[in-house]
Amino acid sequence: MAIKVLIVDDSALMRALLTEIIGGAPDLEVVGAAPDPLAAREMIKALNPDVLTLDVEMPKMDGLAFLERLMRLRPMPVVMISSLTERGSEVTLQALEIGAVDFVAKPRAENITLLQAYADDIRDKIRAACGAQLKRSAPAIPAAAEPRGEAVAPPAGAGLSSRLLGEKIIAIGASTGGTEAIKDVLTGLPEDVPGIVMAQHMPESFTGSFARRLDSLCRVAVIESQGGERIEPGHAYLAPGHSHLLVKRVGGHYVTELSKAEPVNRHRPSVDVLFRSVAEQAKHNAIGVILTGMGKDGAQGMLEMRKAGAWNIGQDEASCVVYGMPREAANVGAVEEVAALPDVAARILAKLRQWDRQAR
Repeated sequence: MAIKVLIVDDSALMRALLTEIIGGAPDLEVVGAAPDPLAAREMIKALNPDVLTLDVEMPKMDGLAFLERLMRLRPMPVVMISSLTERGSEVTLQALEIGAVDFVAKPRAENITLLQAYADDIRDKIRAACGAQLKRSAPAIPAAAEPRGEAVAPPAGAGLSSRLLGEKIIAIGASTGGTEAIKDVLTGLPEDVPGIVMAQHMPESFTGSFARRLDSLCRVAVIESQGGERIEPGHAYLAPGHSHLLVKRVGGHYVTELSKAEPVNRHRPSVDVLFRSVAEQAKHNAIGVILTGMGKDGAQGMLEMRKAGAWNIGQDEASCVVYGMPREAANVGAVEEVAALPDVAARILAKLRQWDRQAR
């Protein structure tokens, strides 16, 4: 049976284009297209769609306000259609916090026809959303209103030796549902942990906002990598949306490196590219973390990490929004331990402390 999709967008052109793209797949059916949230509310009742695509900024009711009501009163899978603007990226991140499964970036008006190039991506995300596990609604709070470090209780310090802090590195990869999963892991880590490198599938106009939001919430300092940074303990470096992130060993320390090489597994940044570089450069001094996401990106790179001596952990199926990437990593034998999302940070710290005891 085809997945029933309701499109909500105030642009008639976007509604027509999305209807053409989504309806062009044999397993997807567009059951309606609403110009605003008020019309969408009635169409949801009448058409009972499986998935909703929702524009971020619309008349009559803000997309966030509508999403909050929807997730509270009638939770259902939602894929946001987001504008490539600073406000669009910040609002989209808030939508993911509220409970939207994923998002698709909307090209600027002058390049609207380029949306056709996103057809496979849009369809894949709708399919993934249909089978996604929904989270409970949370209030949309502007990032500026959340002072750094007050969002979570202080995690216990790692208490690691300075030598261990300098030689170890943590690599994290995620996709669908990953913005919230990465946040949960990082907020569970103290500021005295080894350097962290991360790849999350996101367009380049979103990774900067995502890094700033994480930085406002975590004790670990988070930045969007510009390439060439020395990877320091207590810092996390996010791959920018336009490039692969790699790790290089220079002398006695690690540094970041960016590459605009072709996408891998249809992604740039790719988790496989990051993990493979960590396997080559850090070997047994690394921890690999693979979180929620559709597809298989990261599985082979994580396997290379394990073969090189790294310790790897994967998010369990029950806590994943989409159990794709962690499942693929587990299937190829790349994962040594599986944990629910709330336990991942604690397991990372436990492993680091074990290594530290063994080294003393």
